[in-house]
Amino acid sequence: MQALPYIAVLLAAMLWGTTGTTQTFLQDGISSFAVACVRSGIGGGALLIVVLLMRKMNWRTWPWKWNIAAAVAIALFQCLFFSSIRFTGVAIGTVVTIGSAPVFAGILEWLIWKTKPSRIWAMATSFAITGCILLFVNRGEAVVDVVGVLLALGGGLMFALYTNVSKQLTKSADTLPAVAMTFSLCALFLSPIALMDGVAWIGNMQNFVPMLYMGIMTTSVAYLLFLAGLRFVSSSAAVTLSLAEPLTAAMLGVFFLGEYLSWTSWIGVGLILGGILVLTMGSKTTSA
Repeated sequence: MQALPYIAVLLAAMLWGTTGTTQTFLQDGISSFAVACVRSGIGGGALLIVVLLMRKMNWRTWPWKWNIAAAVAIALFQCLFFSSIRFTGVAIGTVVTIGSAPVFAGILEWLIWKTKPSRIWAMATSFAITGCILLFVNRGEAVVDVVGVLLALGGGLMFALYTNVSKQLTKSADTLPAVAMTFSLCALFLSPIALMDGVAWIGNMQNFVPMLYMGIMTTSVAYLLFLAGLRFVSSSAAVTLSLAEPLTAAMLGVFFLGEYLSWTSWIGVGLILGGILVLTMGSKTTSA
């Protein structure tokens, strides 16, 4: 039973990992910020309709402080991550953002919530981050740009902050309305940037179907799973488990897009899997 929350977080990360492959079906030239805004709007909006119909939200007692903080953090995460890729390329941007997030999550958990991460977390995170670096080390051209790296670090910090804040949000709000409000607000915050590039492209069926998938599956369903697991998993552990996202993306690239992984990348795959296994099984043993 103790493993179920970890499995929920892993499934969420695996769904996030399908986003890159899904975006390959979109027309070229669509702004990443517009995609992030529409994806958040579809995912948050669909859940918000369900919440309103079910009357599962009390507006007067709603924890707006945590909810707005979570929405701002996830909106900034997307902006900083996409901006870092423009400076450094996908490989370096992904490694620095995704790799730094577990470290930031552990630091925030320790400094703000006074919860020191366990040795199991430290071991598993070391394996997973090393694996993430090896996974991307030979993939595509990359430029080590100082501004890009700083933006990527900011992205990692924002995802870690989102996870820590969301854990506080779920203490006083149900998962369904929490995800609905967070991503509805996120879409609202991103809309000024997205509208600068326009969103008329969503009317094309070639773009609408992939966006519908990303909105429902990689946002609504994925973040419901993530927050459901986060209720019983520490923030630092949840962010480490989210390293299954680049692993899933790499596997989809190999099996569906015909991409090639070097032997160092396959070692990285093994280390990420090892880190996830150590964290899941080690935490289960500790809880027993």
